[in-house]
Amino acid sequence: MNDARAVIVGSGPGGATAADVLTAAGWDVVILEKGRNHLIDLEAPYEPKGEFSNDELKFGFRHFLGPDPLAEPRTFRRGEADGDRIHVGDVNNLPSTVGGGGPHADGKLPRFREDDFHVRSAFGPIEGAAVEDWPLTYDELEPYYAEVERLIGVAGAAEANPFAAWRSGPYPMPPGPDMYGATLTAPAAEKLGLHPYRAPTGANSEPYDGRPACNNCGFCGFYGCPIHAKGDPIASLRRALLTGRCEIRPEAYVTEVVLDGSGRRATGVRYLDAGRRVQEVRAEHVVLACGAFETPRLLLRNGLANSSGLVGRFLTVHFQTFVVGGFPFDLLGDRGRAVTHLHDDFIVPGPDDVAAAREAGLPWMKGGVVEHGSAAGPIQEAVEYPPGELHTAAMRESALRRKLWVFTMQGEDLPQATNRIDLDPAVVDAWGFPAGRLTYSPHRHELVASAHFAPKLEAVLREAGAEWTIATTSPPAPDAAFDTPLGVAPASRHIMGTCRMGADPATSVVDPEGRFWDVENMVCADSSVFVTAAGYNPTLTLTALAHRTASKLAGIGPPGG
Repeated sequence: MNDARAVIVGSGPGGATAADVLTAAGWDVVILEKGRNHLIDLEAPYEPKGEFSNDELKFGFRHFLGPDPLAEPRTFRRGEADGDRIHVGDVNNLPSTVGGGGPHADGKLPRFREDDFHVRSAFGPIEGAAVEDWPLTYDELEPYYAEVERLIGVAGAAEANPFAAWRSGPYPMPPGPDMYGATLTAPAAEKLGLHPYRAPTGANSEPYDGRPACNNCGFCGFYGCPIHAKGDPIASLRRALLTGRCEIRPEAYVTEVVLDGSGRRATGVRYLDAGRRVQEVRAEHVVLACGAFETPRLLLRNGLANSSGLVGRFLTVHFQTFVVGGFPFDLLGDRGRAVTHLHDDFIVPGPDDVAAAREAGLPWMKGGVVEHGSAAGPIQEAVEYPPGELHTAAMRESALRRKLWVFTMQGEDLPQATNRIDLDPAVVDAWGFPAGRLTYSPHRHELVASAHFAPKLEAVLREAGAEWTIATTSPPAPDAAFDTPLGVAPASRHIMGTCRMGADPATSVVDPEGRFWDVENMVCADSSVFVTAAGYNPTLTLTALAHRTASKLAGIGPPGG
């Protein structure tokens, strides 16, 4: 006898969205989450737990949302020439908690553009990269984009971005207040020919779905919201729980997807509970939503869904370019929603960009969305200053926090088969299972794009009043110093592409609906399925795809159809 119609592994944006869709369709679901529950009371009426706070030590240094990299290490290397690993610890760690990566994010939720789904057709191949078209179009996904914007609650201005894809309706809420620094950099960007716009975010600009408006306290990116003004994924989880058809089991470490005798169908999953006792959930369907790092790790541990040999391959992370400006006055960057403005100009190649690409021997070049944001919190700043009598003066002056402004370009990262997640041969986690290992080196495209666009961003900061500027990347360029402040592994938490979707089981891991080719009743509802990275934050596309996958699993048509 089954315990549920579906068991969902992972409670982040993808798993929460799948649960929302399936329970609304009348399915009973069990959600298994490896981490602890700090988000929502699991007893009716399922109110927020109130365990988040404006505490930089708690979130930034004490791993309140998990995982602790000592207990759950990951490893990193740039390539096989590095040996088994060159780093052990925090590698692209996302929170391990009920809500997954959703609670810690500042909630920038842009859509992909039309040509992001057919990059190869639109721009052509690039040597050394596995650039392919997605097996679906923007037009097919648009109804799901619109629906998840409504379910999460997204604040934005529909006509603000001249480069945006078409949309069927307005955002559910208007944009929130502008950060002070952005009121300087946005006009400066416009003066230099760029097109900044107010960022679409999952932070309420007005009361929405029973949750309050953001109060702009400044503890947004990397923090759980104390007043739950961020809708992703608490909104979807609460709706699922309120149906009475959803159960969430935290501290459930999934060890195995159980197959029947044919090896083609899953019967459920086994997991270790908080007391490390073996438990099993039997279900008609399994939904993997562990994220693009942990989903392939689970599959590889089980030797599952890998007849193509592509599980873990084609990892992308966004090659981040950071351009920092120092100003002679206070920018109040520690107040607001972390990022209130973006610009997309570097995603859409202009004549200057095309010429620079050809000069570098590339057929084309794309950058990424640029975030207009602030710098560090007070504790993070404090640890950078030496102790002693000058420390108080340095903190009062606050040159590294209140007087810095930062542009972050989430650069399009081209997929390569050598960039991947696999199992470390020697390092294990606290449960005794092999740690996930990330192998990553940027393609030359990313390096050329970063070098081309960074000076343009420095010019904007100077125009806005910066006295000095500097640019760096994560991961560092291959010829850069090994020991950088951002570390040797990519700092980006945008992990994608390790179980890519496609129309051919020989060249993909899941089909166009997210169903694993090798296990007919198992689907993937996270960013593992991405074919290319695009130059945008991935969460909204992840949730739209999860909604589409869950809808098709339940036999439901597109929203509004």
